[in-house]
Amino acid sequence: HNAAVQVYDYREKKARVVFGPEMVMLGPDEQFTVLSLSGDKPKRANVIKAICLLLGPDFFTDIITIETADHARLQLQLSYNWHFEVKSREDLADSAALFSVPDFVGDACKAIASRIRGAVASVQFDDFHKNSNRIICSAVFGFDQKLAVRPFLRFEQNNLVISSVDIQSVEPVDQRTRDALQKSVQLAIEITTNSQEAAARHEAERLEQEARGKLERQRITDQAEAERARKELLELEALSAAVESTGAAKAEAQSRAEAARIQGEAAVNEAKLKVEAQRIEAEAELQRLAKAREQELTYKQQKDNLEVEKQKRLAEIESERFGQLVKSLGSDTLKEMARAGPETQVTLV
Repeated sequence: HNAAVQVYDYREKKARVVFGPEMVMLGPDEQFTVLSLSGDKPKRANVIKAICLLLGPDFFTDIITIETADHARLQLQLSYNWHFEVKSREDLADSAALFSVPDFVGDACKAIASRIRGAVASVQFDDFHKNSNRIICSAVFGFDQKLAVRPFLRFEQNNLVISSVDIQSVEPVDQRTRDALQKSVQLAIEITTNSQEAAARHEAERLEQEARGKLERQRITDQAEAERARKELLELEALSAAVESTGAAKAEAQSRAEAARIQGEAAVNEAKLKVEAQRIEAEAELQRLAKAREQELTYKQQKDNLEVEKQKRLAEIESERFGQLVKSLGSDTLKEMARAGPETQVTLV
């Protein structure tokens, strides 16, 4: 799986690539192409014999010797991650390109080593020791148009892609350089330790100063808070005293107002009762007068009735007397009596 083999026909002088897993039957003139790859560390040719070409991803490790601009020789152990990038397995040219380089491991290691040697030869040992990863990655992958390190390195001959470089170790070849490097490393460690101690001491002093400042500020803040609380307490005491005096005065005023209100209501009720008594007395007097007037009217009416009855009876008696008188005198006598007066006057005249 994830591998390819090349089958070569000697009669036709043609090769075909088969990707696994797959079962194939070789023709009478076909044979597998045996790969002879480099191996070991540092890389040596013809170490690995293989029929299958693994497509990756995988890695191989190499040890190379470099020399800086100040002639410091170093031994690098590098590990490369790689894989083959096959765009289309049906494309015969793209598939055949996988086997175009017989020893892709050795060729890739040589090409990468030459790039690293060329890049390291132009820098000083101190610069390489500080920026080894950046120098090696930029040497292997190169730069794009924006001057940024490319993410991979592609070999166009067989579509081999180197995706990353890992620096496993950097050791000086010369013993004197190794001793000097060890001494410089120890000195750097000592300087770093001293600087870290000084930084830690300064940081501790700074933290102590900050803590003192915070404590002093907190003390001042607490004093200000206490003064503020004492001020609020005094204000509340004054307010409570004012409220107490105001409450007493208010209670006294309310009691006076309540007493005045009660007296006023009592006076109003007394006046109402007096008015009601007067009204009752007036109504009683009015009823008494009405009864008296009614009785007096009844008395007068009865008296008038009696008087009318008396006059009526007298009139009847007079009428009866006059009728009897007329009747006793006669009508002729009355006529003569009536004529006697005028005639006497006429005679006198």
